[in-house]
Amino acid sequence: MDAKRDKDQESDFAKITPALLKSRTGEFDLESILFLKLRSHGIFDLGCVGECKNLERLDLSGNNIINLTPLASLQLLIVLNLSANRIANLEPICKCDSLQSLNVAGNLISSIESLQCLRSLRKMESIRLKDNTNNYTNPVCKNSSYRNILLEMFPNLKVLDGERVVGRGSDLYQLCKDIDDTIKAGMFKNGQVVELPDCKPWVEDGFWEIKRSNNAIIEEACRQFNDVLSECRLLNHKAAHVITQTERSLSSTTQPKQYTL
Repeated sequence: MDAKRDKDQESDFAKITPALLKSRTGEFDLESILFLKLRSHGIFDLGCVGECKNLERLDLSGNNIINLTPLASLQLLIVLNLSANRIANLEPICKCDSLQSLNVAGNLISSIESLQCLRSLRKMESIRLKDNTNNYTNPVCKNSSYRNILLEMFPNLKVLDGERVVGRGSDLYQLCKDIDDTIKAGMFKNGQVVELPDCKPWVEDGFWEIKRSNNAIIEEACRQFNDVLSECRLLNHKAAHVITQTERSLSSTTQPKQYTL
């Protein structure tokens, strides 16, 4: 009986409607919605989500979504989670100029060409096509060069598949590495090694190799914690705004009338 009720509820959410959005967010006006989380509701039709013009964070993971066309109008969207759906075409997302974080792990993206449409998203800092914690991937991940291609496409990318590729001190790292390379190049003259007394490397071999964490569980926990923290900040901002509006309203109604003689 419970399984049947759950199935019926899931079918009710097959399409995103104004009624669903209002019940989930408490907002009467769709343009007032800043954060929306609709995980694992069996959604396959994005419906009116494109009317949430001021949406900044959207989580639609674990659904049955194929067509992303309604997302093209979300110009202020910063974080988008579409993991575990049935998406093969990312073209509509290229209109989301403010997008900084995109999670499409566990979909049907098949080739590097399918990713080329994202080149216009110059603010992109984090992309996830593979999630080892949840065993999510995409067919394109079988291409051994997809990571290097994405790094070339997005020079400002900081996180790829949950791994940090740029961090604090990266500029210093590159500068020191360039200096070491220059010193090494100066040790050769006419193809012969020039003996330089007391010339030693600054650091041991392998010092400049990027160290990556293999603990995917901790990385995923940190990511989820940061998501919750961001949601709390948005709710706090929204609460502060409502309190301010209420105080102003009460102040205007309780202020005594003044008369002039």
